[in-house]
Amino acid sequence: MTGALVSLGGVEKRFGAVRALDGIDFEIAGGACVGLIGHNGAGKSTLMHVLAGTLAPDSGQILVDGTAQLHYSPGRAMALGIRTVFQELSLCPNLSVAENARVDHPALRGPGWRRRAAEMIAATLDGIFPGHDIAPSDLVQDLSIGRRQMVEVARAFTVTATPARLIILDEPTSSLDAHASSQLLAHIRYAVSQGMSFVFISHLLGEILDCCDRIVVMRDGRIVARGRATEFDRDRLVTAMGGARGEAQPTRVPATASAPVRVRARPSAAQPGRELVAREGEVIGLAGLAGHGQSTLLRGIFAAATRRRPGIEVHAATALVSGDRQADGIFPLMSIAENISIGSLPRLREGLLLSGRKQDALAQFWHGRIAIRTPDMGNNILSLSGGNQQKALFARALASDARIILLDDPTRGVDVATRQEIYDLIRSEAQSGRTFLWYTTEADELAHCDHVYVFRNGSIVADLARDELSEEKVIHSSFLETD
Repeated sequence: MTGALVSLGGVEKRFGAVRALDGIDFEIAGGACVGLIGHNGAGKSTLMHVLAGTLAPDSGQILVDGTAQLHYSPGRAMALGIRTVFQELSLCPNLSVAENARVDHPALRGPGWRRRAAEMIAATLDGIFPGHDIAPSDLVQDLSIGRRQMVEVARAFTVTATPARLIILDEPTSSLDAHASSQLLAHIRYAVSQGMSFVFISHLLGEILDCCDRIVVMRDGRIVARGRATEFDRDRLVTAMGGARGEAQPTRVPATASAPVRVRARPSAAQPGRELVAREGEVIGLAGLAGHGQSTLLRGIFAAATRRRPGIEVHAATALVSGDRQADGIFPLMSIAENISIGSLPRLREGLLLSGRKQDALAQFWHGRIAIRTPDMGNNILSLSGGNQQKALFARALASDARIILLDDPTRGVDVATRQEIYDLIRSEAQSGRTFLWYTTEADELAHCDHVYVFRNGSIVADLARDELSEEKVIHSSFLETD
């Protein structure tokens, strides 16, 4: 570690009555990885937007190499070698992977720039995510969210005229499976050894402890703890963030084999494999490497609830909680209350009209039950942090009359304490007869499922009961055919 590369001094930022940053002093040394953690709404992403130049602070200063930056902007940050991978991906969906790589590199111009951009992004993807299966000519809108995250990460590492000196990674593994996440973490450590610096934001405390040299903890817009990573363990981090009870082992009694079938998805000639069966009151896990058919099946089940789909039977109303909230989740022009209540409109009527009183009551109930961090549920949904937006989507599904809840990596960007609340809600709602089909890229969450279907190349290749479930078996099934 060398001297300070970037220093923020006394940074403050308000959004109306909310003080998002309250006098922050933050420093990143050259050749270091700084972990930044805190519960949803603590101010982490706001601080990184200031550092990236996409958000101007109300007061305070930004120094790079000891020089104050008076007219700081995203372009200035790029010129200084500061790159950002935002939690909400910033790729242009109608452009190819190579064309998206060109956006940050005006030096790529003239005849043959597409070929050079394609070679650059392909080489970077190969270096970080070997075996990624992404072509530079692929349109971003056709990629799964996990592959889009890979492209976003790789784009930040690409170099033309200006070297990358500091990369801000805001929840970079939130849409990656365990295999891709381990590839990225290994590459970060290699890059640190070569002198590059990182700010690494994650709700996965194990990643922070394993990957970072120093750790900074934020709460309510302030830094409440900082130090070398070796000075922390998981319990100390949780305490510094404001506390979260430890993970309890699932104690729910699983559904019996005689329970009514809610969902049945049969294999086909094009996609051979095992049949998926989900019964009333079951929590079914969907596992395997990202992009191998889990999300596709969930969307097929969601569609089959309202119109006939070959090979899929659905015997109750469904609701979907998407991990890709920007594309498939939130209504960005609506309030938080409207986003939650839109799945429950028939129950909110008074005569032929929608009752604002009932809508507000529903929103306030979920505001308290799932602890959505906002002073006013009438605020626009985009006023929330990413994790709190995800809470609102979860509240929408559970507030509805749906008896089948489809979870497409729903805890993406959600903090430790809220995850525990969500796990409790799932167990409680399953005990009352709701059925959950839960795709997750985090192996630890599979322990909350009654049994787990493992996917490979669009097919179900294994069905693991809870008592035989292990990360090793999931990984083994993900790569090899099983009987």
